[in-house]
Amino acid sequence: MTDQPQTETRRSPVERLFGGHPISVLLKLALVSLLVGFVMSIFGVDAQQIVRGAVELLRETLRDGAGIFRNLGGYILTGAALVVPIWLLIRLARKS
Repeated sequence: MTDQPQTETRRSPVERLFGGHPISVLLKLALVSLLVGFVMSIFGVDAQQIVRGAVELLRETLRDGAGIFRNLGGYILTGAALVVPIWLLIRLARKS
């Protein structure tokens, strides 16, 4: 085996953050954003619609999630009305 020196280039923290040289990464992101924006405009989608939709989805999720937690006690009591008597009868039947 031959010992080859490892040529490890040290990357700056900024390059590690961006995943490469910042200017080239920003140019690539700008090009991809331009292409995606063009395609989205063809289909009639704009950034405001996406942001509004995401905010509305978050609001509905929080509202529905809070409603579930609010009704959790009611669900427990409704289920307990059936489960507890059956459990009690099974426990009593096993004791005899």
